[in-house]
Amino acid sequence: ERFGIRLVGSPRHADVLLVSGPVTRPIVSSLLKVYEATPDPKLVFAIGSCAIDGNIWHDSYNVIGGVDKVIPVQFYIPGCPPRPEAILYGIAQALGLVPKKAKAIRLAEQGS
Repeated sequence: ERFGIRLVGSPRHADVLLVSGPVTRPIVSSLLKVYEATPDPKLVFAIGSCAIDGNIWHDSYNVIGGVDKVIPVQFYIPGCPPRPEAILYGIAQALGLVPKKAKAIRLAEQGS
């Protein structure tokens, strides 16, 4: 909470959805209901390898894959499992609460 991030019990009061597991066939309708119940503007984070692409279950009969197969995802936090510090840092960086550690570097075109 020191970053201004609070856990709420209802998607109607949320600004951000954190999805941390693979999307299975029975959960698709529930995930869509939660996404639609969250007011705009909203951010969706796929946290961990399972949420990003299904991880080791990506080709099983009951797993559709990553969250982005069902709802749009704006931010990905990799790891299996991702460290709590990585999750907090990714969320804080996405919300603009911390400065970026790296800057873009443009390489000069090399002539032949």
